[in-house]
Amino acid sequence: MQSNDPTASSGTQGPGGQDEAAHAELEALKARIAELEASNVDLRDTVLREKAEIENQRRRLHRDVEQARRFANEKLLNELLPVYDGLEMGLQAEGGDVASVREGIALTLKSLLKIAENNGLVQVDPVGQPLDPDKHHAVSMVEAPGAAPNTVVSVLQKGYVLNDRLLRPALVAVAKE
Repeated sequence: MQSNDPTASSGTQGPGGQDEAAHAELEALKARIAELEASNVDLRDTVLREKAEIENQRRRLHRDVEQARRFANEKLLNELLPVYDGLEMGLQAEGGDVASVREGIALTLKSLLKIAENNGLVQVDPVGQPLDPDKHHAVSMVEAPGAAPNTVVSVLQKGYVLNDRLLRPALVAVAKE
């Protein structure tokens, strides 16, 4: 009975003929298998390193996002500290007339508005402008001789826009038709 094993010698093959060719082919295949196994090990190591690196990057990103969230208002709050100090000093002041207190409050408000503006907050004060339902909320209609219909004649509460997004609409009174 003849064996299918290419390494088994067969009495029908001539010396150095097919037996040597089969043996050389087998050795080439074994070398190729060893080469592929080594490549597979290298690829597996690379994949494991990449997975570890991605996990480390995910952790760093999560930590950075958490830090950014916790300290996002730091700059704004640091700018507000002088306003806070000014208000505290104003409350501690003894005496003083109404005019000087009013002047102190006006300066504090001006400082506060400047800080808000530097951080993207813009006041919506639409007196004399046509009613814009996207930025204004009409709460009443009043007689206003000389004013065009649906024109804002007074602002009951100013509105605010933060970086081109409406934060709060202005509460307004508009002229009747």
